[in-house]
Amino acid sequence: MIFLAPWIGARSDRTGRRMPALVATTLVAVAATAGLTWGPHIVTFVLLGLALVAVNTGSVVYDALLPVVARPERQGRVSGLGVGIGYFGSFIGVGIGVVTLDVLDLGHGPTFVALAGGFMLFAIPTFLMVTEPDPPLRVPDPPPLRSVVTGLIGSWRLARAHPDVLRFLLSRFMYTDAINTLIGGFLTIFALEELGLDRRGSQNLLLVAIAAAVLGGLGGGRLVERLGSVRALRSALVMWVAAILFGVFAAVTDRPELAGGIGALGGLALGATWAADRVVMIRVSPPSHLGEFYGLYATVGRFATIVGPLVWALIVDGFGWGRNAAMIALASFIAVGWHLVGSVHTRQG
Repeated sequence: MIFLAPWIGARSDRTGRRMPALVATTLVAVAATAGLTWGPHIVTFVLLGLALVAVNTGSVVYDALLPVVARPERQGRVSGLGVGIGYFGSFIGVGIGVVTLDVLDLGHGPTFVALAGGFMLFAIPTFLMVTEPDPPLRVPDPPPLRSVVTGLIGSWRLARAHPDVLRFLLSRFMYTDAINTLIGGFLTIFALEELGLDRRGSQNLLLVAIAAAVLGGLGGGRLVERLGSVRALRSALVMWVAAILFGVFAAVTDRPELAGGIGALGGLALGATWAADRVVMIRVSPPSHLGEFYGLYATVGRFATIVGPLVWALIVDGFGWGRNAAMIALASFIAVGWHLVGSVHTRQG
């Protein structure tokens, strides 16, 4: 993803079309997901990697379509709507799993086929209803696949010429470092080990967080319209810090009944963060390089997903300071991101 995201974004900028890449990556993700568990383990692992790369590569051009489907003054609301509906889709995914695994007892193979079918079904309206402007008559040659390494270097050099883009990407690295670490599984570990929740309790916490994320996405979009994208994002990051410190307080005082509050506040912050920061990226990027810079936006998020767990492991296992200290460290990363994004200047707020 670190190499492919800027490359596919630059290709969509050059050609003036993003839908072909979105269709192609969706079809790859659907096919790879449907094939999970049907072959040897090594095949499953390869297909899983392929599906993850396809989904995340497709998200680059998907995000860059926001100016196509929404006028500037409505981009915050539409972004929040997309985030909210996306998290509502998580409930549908859980429902599919419950029906195929628990009710019908079909096993994991048919479950992944059903999930792939749901993915395809809900993608079709985008393919049919989103109409892009006609591309320019003379289209520059898009960068070939062999140029991914040089393209990545060139994209970062281009970002250096736009200080607000660079500052935003640095701030995004800091807060997504913490957020992706938490939603990637470490919050569940914290809930099980420090709050003393059982598996059912941690699942309920997840459902509360998803429900709150739906509301956070919708509310975050409205917040962008009222406060501007940067101030809305900073408000969401304040909620994140509060949610993490609330979790540490619950663990230190041995009050697992507060877990619902952690899930609710964290879910609201999660939805609002993604609703706002996608708009910030649009407002700091020159339109001619929006897809390419969205590639860097995705690259930063993926790299943070690698660094965050390493920091957690260093604090918990390396220094032996415990999970509460790791949570406080994550909160400090978000606070640094909050500070950095405050210096970002955007068009239209």
